[in-house]
Amino acid sequence: MTLLTTYLTFNGNCREAMHFYQNCLGGELHFQTIAETPIARRLPGYMKNYILHAILKKDNSMLMASDMVANEGLKKGNSVSILVNCFNMQELNLLYSKLSAGAESFQPIEQTYWGAWFGGLKDKYGNNWLLHLK
Repeated sequence: MTLLTTYLTFNGNCREAMHFYQNCLGGELHFQTIAETPIARRLPGYMKNYILHAILKKDNSMLMASDMVANEGLKKGNSVSILVNCFNMQELNLLYSKLSAGAESFQPIEQTYWGAWFGGLKDKYGNNWLLHLK
C-alpha cells in the first residue's frame, strides 16, 4: 500500500501546533509560508505568514499540516485521529504525557482485551491522538 499521511488543517496557528507536535514526537520540521509561493500576490496580505505546508518527519513517519482553510471554514470533528504505534511502554507513556498538555483524555492508558496497551486524547488543538503498543 502507498504510504498514508495524516494532514491537519489549522486556522492560523499551524506553526504553533506543529512546533508542539515536534516537541512531543521529535523529528525534523519544515515550513513553507504563503509568502514563499507564487499565490502570495493573489491573497490578502495578512495571509502571507500563514503556513501553506508543514511537514514533520521522523524515521518513516510524516505528519503534514496547513493554515489553508476551505471556504466553508474550519470544522473540527471526531472523524480524523492520528494513530501512533509505539515501540515500547516508555515511549507510549512519554508521548501520552507530552500530548496531554492542555488536552482532554478520553481513554487513559490501559491494557485492552485485544492484548495491547492503548490510550487516547484530544489535544489542545482539537485533534484526536490514539497511542497503541502491541
